[in-house]
Amino acid sequence: MRISSSQYFNLNVSSMSDQQSTLATMYQQISSGNRLSTASDDPLGAAQAVTLTMQSATLSQYSTNQTSALSSLQQEDSTLGNVSNVLSSIQTQVVHAGDASLTDADRQSIATVIQGHRDQLMSMANTTDSNGNYIFTGLKGNTAPFSNNASGVGASYDGDLGSRTVQISNNRSVAIGDTGASVFQSVSASESAAVPSASTGNTGKGTIGAVSMNDTSNPNNASTYTINFAVSATDDSTTYTVSANPADPSLPTTLTAYTADTKITLGGQSVKISGAPANGDSFTVQPATSTNNDVFATLDNLISALKQPVGTSTSAQSQLTNALATAGTKLGNSYNNVLAAQTAVGGRTQEIQSQQTILSTNKTQNASDLANLTSIDLVSSISSYELTQNSLQAAQMAFSQIQKMSLFSYLGS
Repeated sequence: MRISSSQYFNLNVSSMSDQQSTLATMYQQISSGNRLSTASDDPLGAAQAVTLTMQSATLSQYSTNQTSALSSLQQEDSTLGNVSNVLSSIQTQVVHAGDASLTDADRQSIATVIQGHRDQLMSMANTTDSNGNYIFTGLKGNTAPFSNNASGVGASYDGDLGSRTVQISNNRSVAIGDTGASVFQSVSASESAAVPSASTGNTGKGTIGAVSMNDTSNPNNASTYTINFAVSATDDSTTYTVSANPADPSLPTTLTAYTADTKITLGGQSVKISGAPANGDSFTVQPATSTNNDVFATLDNLISALKQPVGTSTSAQSQLTNALATAGTKLGNSYNNVLAAQTAVGGRTQEIQSQQTILSTNKTQNASDLANLTSIDLVSSISSYELTQNSLQAAQMAFSQIQKMSLFSYLGS
């Protein structure tokens, strides 16, 4: 096959032009460190790079969400820890108030201390985060969750029951806050004791103690029990009857003779009543979840009871003892509820920290995959660049020498 001089020159010029273009591309890659300047450099790789870039942005957002959620949960955990400390201090004061040697003035002082703790709890219940949002108000971040009732007893919850959640991974969202109603106005069904109380109309010297749990599986523990006393006008003998709502078929249907400090069985529970109840006095044992569990109301009633003068009246002392028994049980239930909430917050915190570890690994792998697609190996690229450059220079020299090959050059020599 014959190749004309023009074809030969055109082929060589085209080849060197291609090599120069390759060198220019390689130089651009070396100077930028990026293998994919345009999608045409590697269409498949470019598509994969777009996917990885989008995934990187998603992972970065999850990282931001995790950091924000962790900060919110840590603040709530700290606040709940402070709440539990205050409740523990109040319980200590309740035990102290039960000392029969205290005077009315002493109990007034205790009431003042508890009032200070009550104010602390209200402030903690209305805690805000760094953005000024209330942490216990549900989805109503700009609304203070609690305000004191006009009656002077208890607090009104002005938030809602919604739960703020944050997505921390592709298929997992976590709650970053608990409602004030669930923390300050609720109790844990499994970690709470039945609440003993005396009727406000009692006139005798009977006092009710804490409720003992004997059989947690007894279905009648869900009933509210009322113990009614009667004192015979003829011989001063005291008897009682027990009713339950819902009904408890195991209860005796006849009058039972009263003996102080003897356990009275109520379903799977028992309670002791001491002293001498008067005719018509009654006492109640209720499941913790069925009573008013507003911790602020509990404290207001406790403070009011402590401010009542007792003096030397044994009846007034009995009323105070009953009020302390009721308040002590309710505060213990509230304390356990706060601890349960704090435990749940700790569990969510650990979950986020675990997701942070997983996310860090995913981000590293994603960055590595993206770098493999888009970045160059500098040493290899420079070596290839020099090899191509040498090849081009050799081609140029060879073409220059061939250009001099002419019959006239030989004849001239």
